[in-house]
Amino acid sequence: MRTRVFYAFVGTALALGFAGCITGFVMLGDSWFQLLIAAALGILFTQVAFLAHEANHRQIFSSGPANDRLALWIGNGIVGMSQSWWASKHTRHHANPNRVGKDPDIEIDTISFLDEDAVKARGIQRWITQRQGWLFFPLLTLEGLNLHVLAIRHLLSRGEVKGRWTELGLIAVRFAVFVAPVFIFLPLGMAFAFLGVQLAVFGVYMGASFAPNHKGMAVIAPGAKLDFFSKQVRTSRNISGGWWATWLMGGLNYQIEHHLFPNMPRPHLSRAREIVIEHCTTLNVPYVETTLLQSYGIVIAYLNRVGLAARDPFECPLTSAARRV
Repeated sequence: MRTRVFYAFVGTALALGFAGCITGFVMLGDSWFQLLIAAALGILFTQVAFLAHEANHRQIFSSGPANDRLALWIGNGIVGMSQSWWASKHTRHHANPNRVGKDPDIEIDTISFLDEDAVKARGIQRWITQRQGWLFFPLLTLEGLNLHVLAIRHLLSRGEVKGRWTELGLIAVRFAVFVAPVFIFLPLGMAFAFLGVQLAVFGVYMGASFAPNHKGMAVIAPGAKLDFFSKQVRTSRNISGGWWATWLMGGLNYQIEHHLFPNMPRPHLSRAREIVIEHCTTLNVPYVETTLLQSYGIVIAYLNRVGLAARDPFECPLTSAARRV
């Protein structure tokens, strides 16, 4: 009952939020105050992404198929992400968090999370890697666009994708309902600014909610042997703050409990925390919990430390250039 009431409240709050944004969009018309609506939509889309994440973990309904349908409808149809891509990637992450060669979340993208990836960086990638800690949050402004591109690339790939056309259809409907009206009713420059602000807020909010959970925690070597409990706890970090952090981060502040009990609904994670802490004390397994700002400091410091691998203080610039030819 508590779970149903909680998610009904969240769904109602989000529906009212979107209704308010639509009303504001219509009333403001040709005004640069529309960028405030765009920022609000970036926040709302992220909150819906949290719900899609929970539905993928089958936390919301007792029926598996009902959770899958909800994740599909709101993940593709509202957020604009591919749920088949996300579910595959996220399942591999949960099975092997921070394990080299198995966790897709620490594979090189724009950011290098491992020394061996940082040292391979060349050109503009090398320049970014050398400064990646400080550039992390600015780069997140592009993550929203990146998530949409990854979704389309996955759904148009040659490999087998279950429900490919359903997912593409939902994303097309989202484009018609959300993106098209922005360009129809706003001047072209303002429309691009609107979309840019929405994507930037969405990307920063998503990245700022997921990054504190594992980055800077223990990295597991490919052949290392760890039991399930130790593997999940040692690679995860909780964020303190109680109810406000739970709302802000969609329950991801209880990352340790989420990894130990991935099907546990958000309202119950705080109670599980007390049991997990006691068990960690008994087994002498470190239980890491920091404030949100401290976690960001840890992430930035960790990325800068990894980025040092892309620097060679004894390297001659001419030699470096010749090597890349």
